[in-house]
Amino acid sequence: MSDPTPPRKPKMLGERLLEAGLLSSAQLQLALREQKRKGGFLGEILERFGFVKAEAVSRLLADDAQAGFVDVVHAVIDAEVLSLVPLEIAHKHQLLPLARDGQILTVAMADTFDVVAIDVVERITGLGLEVLAAPAQAIQDAISQKYVQGESLDDLVDAALSASIVDVAEAGRIAPLVRLVDQVIALSVRRRATDIHMEPEEGMVRVRLRIDGVLHQEAILPKPLQGAIIARLKILAGLDVTEHRVPQDGRIAFSIARRRIDLRVSTLPTQYGESVVMRVLDKSNVLLDLDLLGIREADRARFQLALRQPHGVILVTGPTGSGKTTTLYAALGQIDAIQRSVFTLEDPVEYSLPMIRQTQIQADQGMTFAAGLRALLRQDPDVILVGEVRDEETAQLATRAALTGHLVFSTLHTNTSAGAVSRLVDMGVEPYLLSSALVAVLAQRLVRKICPQCAVDDPDSVATLASRGIEADPKGRYRKGQGCESCFGLGTVGRLAIYEVLLVDGEISKAIRDGSGEDRIRECARAGGMTSMLDDGLAKAALGIVHVDDVLRAVG
Repeated sequence: MSDPTPPRKPKMLGERLLEAGLLSSAQLQLALREQKRKGGFLGEILERFGFVKAEAVSRLLADDAQAGFVDVVHAVIDAEVLSLVPLEIAHKHQLLPLARDGQILTVAMADTFDVVAIDVVERITGLGLEVLAAPAQAIQDAISQKYVQGESLDDLVDAALSASIVDVAEAGRIAPLVRLVDQVIALSVRRRATDIHMEPEEGMVRVRLRIDGVLHQEAILPKPLQGAIIARLKILAGLDVTEHRVPQDGRIAFSIARRRIDLRVSTLPTQYGESVVMRVLDKSNVLLDLDLLGIREADRARFQLALRQPHGVILVTGPTGSGKTTTLYAALGQIDAIQRSVFTLEDPVEYSLPMIRQTQIQADQGMTFAAGLRALLRQDPDVILVGEVRDEETAQLATRAALTGHLVFSTLHTNTSAGAVSRLVDMGVEPYLLSSALVAVLAQRLVRKICPQCAVDDPDSVATLASRGIEADPKGRYRKGQGCESCFGLGTVGRLAIYEVLLVDGEISKAIRDGSGEDRIRECARAGGMTSMLDDGLAKAALGIVHVDDVLRAVG
């Protein structure tokens, strides 16, 4: 009798990622060499290098375990369900209870094969488990968000007021006040705020959060705590606590569980004391994947066509705060940084990108965009990201760099894609050079997304469109958010961009060369298949993703 066929050797993680098309052979070999040199887990190395995302690895493992994949950070979990599993057990075994259905408890786990953790939870709860998969980092973040921890803001304010404050600079180190500041920051991160405003007034300090582009009042703090709170923030940001007469800028590194949050801090003297505004830079929330930005398939295909060009200028336009930098980062993610040399010039460098050399602009020391671009061209670059075209010299250097074989990305402050042409010409770029160098212009705005948990049909949207002379989509389902616990009563959760993608073809190139105006260039772009931002926004409103009023407000 012949020996049975030996069992097939299980495939390693790298092989499975390779087969799934999530990893290239060159990337895998580089990561394996790093693992051999320094040790550690391959999945962590791949994520650190930026080759794959934790979610991709988790989905692969979930498929192997025949377990579903779940977004735990945005999951709404009943307090009674959380109480079934103690906090220390959740932390120890990297798991999160999600829902209970009779005698079945649904649990998200980082390691769906961890039979010890499954056994522990089943014994504690007396329930059977349905296991779903989620990244370990996401589970840790969700644990810190979902489980009720620490004191309320009111408790911390009372404790800080009762503390004996003699010296304001030293007050920044008093325990209740330290916890108060930490709570404000943590609360802001949980609510997805992009900016935290500490606004001194005559008898109080107003705390406001910018969420999805709109400011919301969050708390009122007593005036006697103003000096100590600002001192604490200055200590964290490395600023001069004794200086109150001039503006200061700094950075704070803040951690929630294992999640790192960077805060850009700006102080400004006002009549009632120093105003402090903190920009929240949350790496876990930034979308560096072009497929996740909300760009429609047709526009994404047009933009990716531009990204495949070997050289030329690609511009992203829009007002401040319209997501231009995020789109540029996502575009860079489409570039093979292993085979090409990629550099950036940024003011400031907001997020670290693997395999890309990033340079901080220091205008006060002579390191301007123009000076940096001149120096960078001597570094043998293939792809260059210039944070913003602000002046004539930068515009001309970027154009000439594109004409000499480099792919140049940048941003420009114009209202439309066609308006970028006249703006560059006004900056001194010759039309005949621009017609040869410009590859594409993507214009965008950010629009709030309707909360899917509390969305209801909105017949008023059809009337709003009619009042503007716009015909509603007869097949559309226009919706609005009523406000619920999941969206903190706002009716919206996050934002997405609406786009128009202008590809420079022969007709547009000729129009630029002939000095045609914005209207003629837009006409050529529409004839070439460009969808306007308004049309893109209204299409997304008809799908019930965004509200009509937000689209009309954003496009103007």
